[in-house]
Amino acid sequence: MKRSLAAALLAAVLAGQALAQEQEPFEPEGYRTDNYRAPVPATLAGARVLSTAEAEAIWRAKSGAFVDVLPRPPKPKNLPDGTVWRDAPRRNIPGGIWLPDTGYGTLPPAMDDYFQRGLARASRGDKAALLVIYCLADCWMSWNAAKRALGYGYSNVAWYPDGSDGWERAELPTEEAQPEPRPEQ
Repeated sequence: MKRSLAAALLAAVLAGQALAQEQEPFEPEGYRTDNYRAPVPATLAGARVLSTAEAEAIWRAKSGAFVDVLPRPPKPKNLPDGTVWRDAPRRNIPGGIWLPDTGYGTLPPAMDDYFQRGLARASRGDKAALLVIYCLADCWMSWNAAKRALGYGYSNVAWYPDGSDGWERAELPTEEAQPEPRPEQ
């Protein structure tokens, strides 16, 4: 009897741990500063979370500015003469702006300024304009960037957590994108 009870308790504990691991991650108080390609929370306080259908409706109505924050490694300085450098192509939601490397948990001052200027350009200086911020699926970069936009005083921030992965899965149109020029770091 005691063995049966102990086995049942152990099974319940293990089942509870498995269920806890399957639940979506919680929303942290600050920015995520590591392991950026991991499951993201279902929420972002102060922002609207969009499904692909909702993002598509905004895109088709042209009622929001789409901001991609996917990182992009810069061309290394001091490459030997004759070295061929090819940037990886980026297929993006048409009409959006790409502000790479702005979703890290900590931004150097030059990148923080770059992000603020990019958002001002995307919103045409209107902090109430709808900004749709995205990256890839399971990418904390977009979560961080949307949270940062809220911190800058933007009041109509939408976070599209499925990003370009969800967009492409839905077979929606894409275009090859070029990032906005970054500041020298």
